[in-house]
Amino acid sequence: MEDLYTLDREVGRGSYGVVFEGHVSKTGRRVAIKRLPCSSPECMELYLQELWVMRTTARTHPNVIALHTCLLQTGARTLRVLTPGRLPLDLVESALKGRLAGSRPSSLQSQTRPRLQDRTNLEGPPDTRTPSRPRARRRRRGRGSEGAETPPGPPGRCRALWLVMEFCDGGDLNQYLLSRPADGQRNRSVVEQLSRALAFLHSLGITHRDLKPDNVLVRDTPTGPVIKVADFGLSKMSEGLGEEGRKCFSSTCGSDFYMAPEVWAGVGYTAQADIFSLGVLFWAVLERITFLEEGTTHPQLGAYVWKGRSSGLVPLGVALQEDPDLQLSIPMRSRRAPQLPPPPGPSVSRLLVAMLAHDPLARPPAARLEARLRSALLADARWSLREAVAVTTGQ
Repeated sequence: MEDLYTLDREVGRGSYGVVFEGHVSKTGRRVAIKRLPCSSPECMELYLQELWVMRTTARTHPNVIALHTCLLQTGARTLRVLTPGRLPLDLVESALKGRLAGSRPSSLQSQTRPRLQDRTNLEGPPDTRTPSRPRARRRRRGRGSEGAETPPGPPGRCRALWLVMEFCDGGDLNQYLLSRPADGQRNRSVVEQLSRALAFLHSLGITHRDLKPDNVLVRDTPTGPVIKVADFGLSKMSEGLGEEGRKCFSSTCGSDFYMAPEVWAGVGYTAQADIFSLGVLFWAVLERITFLEEGTTHPQLGAYVWKGRSSGLVPLGVALQEDPDLQLSIPMRSRRAPQLPPPPGPSVSRLLVAMLAHDPLARPPAARLEARLRSALLADARWSLREAVAVTTGQ
């Protein structure tokens, strides 16, 4: 590793691996290096999905995280660069067979694979501005062995994947936005960049399936934040989604506060579920809506439906699944975090309601979203100007 890259410090640790800040040994360029231990077939399946998607997007869009290279670790100090366009065969074999390549099947491995599990653990005392999420509302999704070392295994077998990506110095979207005073222009730039990123992904037949602030990274520049959609472990690819995302999926996966009602219901869903997740994210960014993460005092961005202190928070997807005719209150003035930005205007509010529609076909497709968002932002700017003039002139 030292001949190619140097690990400087750990910057993140999740359910599937560890992310380090590092630099290229020869040039000194900063990079993010993600270590994914190949300890189970379930993990390997997610890694292969992420690698395949990142290779497909390559470095062709400014708002999608760029993959520079992938390294295979086959020994304690043995690394080799994975040839572009190829996948490690032992990982593919392990994912397909449901057991580690070269190992004997056990009674445990031959059992049905566990259902996908949730990586978010959010809970805490209720509060009117940064309230907690209820324990009973967790959604399950795949979990690897966090921070665990990969067993030695047979010689030559892939022990870990190392993904070398562009480094984002602004952290994730939660860290970036909530560590700064509210800024309406910055928020609008963020949602516009996210709309462009999703249109690009859907045009390639990629459904992200886990859009949330934690999976959006930020590169801070003198002209403002550059947004990067990341973490494609739950993504799915198809030959072409079509205008309305007709390709159906069945796995219940994602994160509670961003999951569409059809995903919560456990029925078939399409790429339009991404539009719902993005609608929740837009709403949270534009109004600075927050809740508390379990065990910390750091607020997280997210939108929700409040049903009383005894029942805690209810995600929008759950509320809409139970009541498809539920009328969402946009803007959500009483539930926004301190340092409030200006609330969304009427045009953006109508667009958010459309993105959060119970019926997936009523949501705007990603290909049209950027144009609709830009038009709504422009209309609201004109509306705000008229309102200001009316107040000044007393009309």
